[in-house]
Amino acid sequence: MSDGTSGGGAVQHNDAVLQTDAVLHTGLGGLTLRAQGKVRDIYDLPDALLIVTTDRISAFDVVLPNGVPDKGKVLTAVSCFWFEQLADVVPHHLITADVDAMPAAVRAHADVLRGRTMLVKKCDPLPVECVARGYLAGSGLKEYRVSQTVCGIALPDGLVESSRLPEPIFTPATKAEVGDHDENIDFARMCSIVGDELGATLRDLTLTLYDRGAELARGAGVILADTKFEFGMHAGELTLIDEALTPDSSRYWEASAWEPGHPQPSFDKQPVRDWLDGLDWDKRPPAPPMPQSAIDETRKRYVEIYRRLTGKELS
Repeated sequence: MSDGTSGGGAVQHNDAVLQTDAVLHTGLGGLTLRAQGKVRDIYDLPDALLIVTTDRISAFDVVLPNGVPDKGKVLTAVSCFWFEQLADVVPHHLITADVDAMPAAVRAHADVLRGRTMLVKKCDPLPVECVARGYLAGSGLKEYRVSQTVCGIALPDGLVESSRLPEPIFTPATKAEVGDHDENIDFARMCSIVGDELGATLRDLTLTLYDRGAELARGAGVILADTKFEFGMHAGELTLIDEALTPDSSRYWEASAWEPGHPQPSFDKQPVRDWLDGLDWDKRPPAPPMPQSAIDETRKRYVEIYRRLTGKELS
């Protein structure tokens, strides 16, 4: 991945690369890098995993060369908020997000990691993503326009973009490698992967979590249009892993502006997608660097959804 930037330079800071105040890469001395995703770097500790959420940003399944400052902190703080809110529904993998309570090898990088890091239990991830949709958008809208279904679920005719569905639906997907697309699948195929009993549990749990999230969001004047969860097994117990109800994994809309029939104002990286859509770019790597205007507007939306949901300012 390119280390190019749009304005500003890169500086070396405690083994992590920061560009225009955005943390794009980590390389933490004394820690073993286990995996690197589009946004997160995962380090392997003896009894836990360390998830570091960088400020990288992807669009159309391509990671852009420059990032959005504080995006990783927002994603971490929002996940921690929701893990706490949902803990009575399902166990989660979070041990602590307090760097000062983490092992010494982690604390050595506290200035880089503070606010963007979670120490989590080691779980065996399930090979599916669990998606709940309450509104018609994204890949669900595309499928509906062709077949009047979403993941094999028949929907009423006459729905338009951003319509509220009669009731939330469960629409699982396979997990894709970095750079590939997730594939929407129907419930029967998911059960063929994880088993009927676990499949039914995942469906019911996903819809329960969505309902809880949507209710809290409504109280903040926000619509939770859809979201995806990932689960794993820890000591034989189904556990919520990865992130929870973040603006990367969820579609949040401004409730007061909701009007079916067109795209909605959203609290996510839509400014980046809109800018890229206006370019002569084939949606393949390498992506062009974002202009400062797209960075600033995207950061504003991420910080605002954190404030709206939690009632706190990002520290």
